[in-house]
Amino acid sequence: MIREVLPPTDDQLDAARRVIADHLEETPSVTLSMRGRPVRAKLEGLQVTGSFKVRGALAAIDAAHRLEPDGAVITASAGNHGLGIAFASTTLDVRATVVVPANASAVKVKKLSQFDIELIQYGTSFDEAQAHALELADRRSIRFVSPFNDADVIAGQSTVFDEFFRQSPGLEHLVVSVGGGGLISGAILMRRALGLDSLRITGVQPEQSAALYHVLRGAKMSDVVHHPTIADGLAGGGDDGAVTNELIATSSTPLVLVPESEIRRGVREAAEYNGLVIEGSAAASYAAITNDLIGDQVSRVGFVVSGRNIAHDLFVTLLQEPFA
Repeated sequence: MIREVLPPTDDQLDAARRVIADHLEETPSVTLSMRGRPVRAKLEGLQVTGSFKVRGALAAIDAAHRLEPDGAVITASAGNHGLGIAFASTTLDVRATVVVPANASAVKVKKLSQFDIELIQYGTSFDEAQAHALELADRRSIRFVSPFNDADVIAGQSTVFDEFFRQSPGLEHLVVSVGGGGLISGAILMRRALGLDSLRITGVQPEQSAALYHVLRGAKMSDVVHHPTIADGLAGGGDDGAVTNELIATSSTPLVLVPESEIRRGVREAAEYNGLVIEGSAAASYAAITNDLIGDQVSRVGFVVSGRNIAHDLFVTLLQEPFA
């Protein structure tokens, strides 16, 4: 099913800035040494829910509450967006239902269960969870909040870059991990809003599960074959006809693929050499930079450390894996 969604308006971008300034602290940007190369990193893993996703969730829940003060929302998530919705709905006193796959990350499910929300585990993929959430939204006549194909969510994610570009003047190349495309769409919109026309943006997807990479080359979401990846926040399909697809395509933003072995190595390398606990989703960007997959070895590069909610047993396993 194609859900028609328009890009966020200036009013939605402004509303997102306001609600996020009211409820979240700015995360810092630091310079990491990545195989000897200085790289700017926006530490979104320090967010209250451990991921940037709380920004889009706050913006969307705030918009829903202003439109219908006694209403409710429902969403589907691989985990981090659900945590954002749970935090935002609790903070703004809005009833929320979160649908996650039955095989979602155990650490994320455990954290979700601590919030006063309706938590449903359904299906074995994000696509199945989303289909169920959309069915429930229709049946209950409540708003569905997509993790990416939602104007208010994209507006919320854009605030990452409102901060990052101010904290890192002179940034020349931004590398962004891509699942459904909400974060990179926020980057594209903020580059335009701030007039940073010379700033390059490159999207990164795991080789094992790269729906948008193939869709932007003419495939349908249903045609894309997905394989297991530790970058679970990027895994699965997006939406055919999503506004994020259009924003990436019309901005001519390139996407590159990262081998699973390098994503796994990225998690360990970030911990060993930079003291960071990062998820596979963030490690995709880390690995793209350290393995020269972005086609740029000279510019001032930055990326978003998008989350820290990695399963503990997986993290221990990755720390013990030898480098090739």
